[in-house]
Amino acid sequence: MKLLDRVLNPREIRRRLGLNQEQFWTQIGVTQSGGSRYESGREMPKPVRELLRLVHVEQIDLSQVKRVDFEIISYLKESHPDLYRSLRRAVRSRHRAGATPALELAEGEESMEESGSNGAPAADGEPRG
Repeated sequence: MKLLDRVLNPREIRRRLGLNQEQFWTQIGVTQSGGSRYESGREMPKPVRELLRLVHVEQIDLSQVKRVDFEIISYLKESHPDLYRSLRRAVRSRHRAGATPALELAEGEESMEESGSNGAPAADGEPRG
């Protein structure tokens, strides 16, 4: 079992959130019966695992996120890394102060945003969109 699979134990996350299987799995486009199989040990495809992480661990409302948001993040990280780190620290300290409670990944886990998998800016260095 991979580390990410252990960290993203769907049954444990669902129970911590106090949701039944249908409520939990339909939020990421998975049927209750499919979710039940994942909770019983069937391997989750990477896209399902990522949706589970974004929606239920990171508590992101995907209906509010647009592609340009990721392009802006990527542009900021590449073109203004000091500003990006400063903003990131400010947001993290706000989270620690209790402004935005969320389920936490295991210590040492790197989020998708930290690993740089959000894409790159357009060739001219400006965000697309």
